[in-house]
Amino acid sequence: MNHAKRLGIFGGSFDPPHIAHIALAKHAVEQFGLNELRIIPTGDAWHKARTLTPSPHRLAMTRLAFVDVPQAVVDPREIDRQGATYTFDTLQALKAEHPDADLYLFIGADQANAFKTWHRWQEILGLATVVVADRPIDGQGGVVSQWHNAVSPDVQRLDMPSLNVSATEIRAHFAQGPYPASKMSAWLSAAVQHYIEKHSLYRLN
Repeated sequence: MNHAKRLGIFGGSFDPPHIAHIALAKHAVEQFGLNELRIIPTGDAWHKARTLTPSPHRLAMTRLAFVDVPQAVVDPREIDRQGATYTFDTLQALKAEHPDADLYLFIGADQANAFKTWHRWQEILGLATVVVADRPIDGQGGVVSQWHNAVSPDVQRLDMPSLNVSATEIRAHFAQGPYPASKMSAWLSAAVQHYIEKHSLYRLN
């Protein structure tokens, strides 16, 4: 039996972190028996067309969002890193720090579709088991089934319900002014919502 530490990695801009992110973290811990899940807000996101909210705010919101996931550890290494942020570098560093651990990289279906554009993507597959939070298509595996043919036969699927939550939509609602707490509670934890309002994030002026 393999008793190696099972270390998950879940990165993203978390701008803001919302309930779908939290759900993914909880399902990842349960399905893969993770000892620890590193939540890693991105630093200099070379692939993002828009300017991200300043990293201290995204880091603070991420810490608030995942506080109820005991195995989650918010890791600021990509924010602290100078220059472009690459998943390969993060995985390589974590593997050096935890040489005996099994690494699991959790990504969404949209990220999976762009995976072959990632820096050193083939080597990422050698460092970690890639797990896609994917929506089934007519009972089929969706993106994951495509990966078995085009990317890697070792990719796995995270079983979780599809949640219709969009960080883009959340930012747009806050940009329009105060939003009913009852509506936002379906998208954000109370702590994150309070933080956004306190610091007037996403407002147009």
